[in-house]
Amino acid sequence: MSRPGHLPGTHTPLTREEIRDVEFDWFAADREGQLAQFLAAGDPTVPAAALASEEQLETLHVWLDTRPEAEPPNALAGGFDEHLTPPQRRGAYVYDALPDQPGHYRLVAAPRTPLTLDEVPGPLQEYLTTLTLPVRFGAARLWVGPDGEARVAEPAGA
Repeated sequence: MSRPGHLPGTHTPLTREEIRDVEFDWFAADREGQLAQFLAAGDPTVPAAALASEEQLETLHVWLDTRPEAEPPNALAGGFDEHLTPPQRRGAYVYDALPDQPGHYRLVAAPRTPLTLDEVPGPLQEYLTTLTLPVRFGAARLWVGPDGEARVAEPAGA
């Protein structure tokens, strides 16, 4: 994700246009301090704070991706969702965007022992405090808005 000519220690913001219609993963903490990875799947309706620093986002990805797996897969729907469990096996909740429903995510994998902000390195903790959502992870569906607002969402047709 690094851009040519980029200086170390700077924060390159991303734009909504850059993430539209491409796979873009972002992270957040919940009000309990638990960590989740959100798979936006081309939906640009992500919190502005998630776009603030390409470098911190990449560092957080690397930090989570290189942690040892601590538990077996726990894909709630099984089958297809099994390939989305690597962050869950390292302690993060995993939410996947719902097609044609901007800002809506479904829980696809839940850790048995959730990773918390206390376990995240200091500079990344600071980044995640700007991405703390006013919900508790584990809900089957969430809606997250561009200003960082969030709520538990009802399934369509409920």
